[in-house]
Amino acid sequence: MRRLLDKVTEIQWQRFLPAVPIFMQSKVHQLWMDYDEEADVLYLNFKKPSRADDSEMTDDGVILRYEEDELVGITILNASQYATGKSS
Repeated sequence: MRRLLDKVTEIQWQRFLPAVPIFMQSKVHQLWMDYDEEADVLYLNFKKPSRADDSEMTDDGVILRYEEDELVGITILNASQYATGKSS
């Protein structure tokens, strides 16, 4: 448990607080997140297991993944550009 707390402290947990209203107002009740640093891709999943049967890519390089017309995940390519405020 201590290692998890150290990791949370290391990433400055307060930075998550501005996202709280977004999740509270959405239909998202669960969220799984994985970041592939080497590929610079952020995966957000709203359902586990999710088996997307359709997807669409936005002009921003974001892939919206659907399962039976329900949004089950978002894949953000070049995710670090959003972290640094360099998104187009």
